[in-house]
Amino acid sequence: MPRLRPLIFVSAAVSLLIAAAPASAQDVAFPMRDGARPETTSGVPHVQIGIQPVPKLSEEMLRQVTDFPGVALGATRVSLPGAVGFQLTGDVSIAQPQAIVGGREFAHLHPDGSLHASLHPETARAAVEAGWAVAHPWANQRAGWEGFVMIYTPVTEAELDVVLQLVRGSYTYITGEALPET
Repeated sequence: MPRLRPLIFVSAAVSLLIAAAPASAQDVAFPMRDGARPETTSGVPHVQIGIQPVPKLSEEMLRQVTDFPGVALGATRVSLPGAVGFQLTGDVSIAQPQAIVGGREFAHLHPDGSLHASLHPETARAAVEAGWAVAHPWANQRAGWEGFVMIYTPVTEAELDVVLQLVRGSYTYITGEALPET
């Protein structure tokens, strides 16, 4: 019987990890994205090729992101001119500092409507597999960047819903705090 105690301890530890999972690993089930993946450059700047944004969807995304606690929109610290950075204010804790690309910016919106965001690596893999994202060319360059992806431009409201789910997941992963359901 003494051998069972370590197994019980391990089982209890796994249960605790599973209970704590929402702050670190998000729901990784995404619907398959319709259509072909947009072409992207293979280097930096990492952008989509030949995709036009839908301004009202980009505006709605920015409107919703401004409702995230402790997020300020501003000029990006790490991307192209015209990109909008999603910056965490100083009163927000950062649970995954190694996943931040620059400053306190957890994501940014490009002028073409695509985004770069730091996701939990499992979430990033699921988003790539379902056709919503592509790994950033530097994703394997530094520990912590394994979940750094480009999320493709949403062109319908249904696509925007999934993209916002990913952006919310980025916030949760970086801060360790789940956002209230919308």
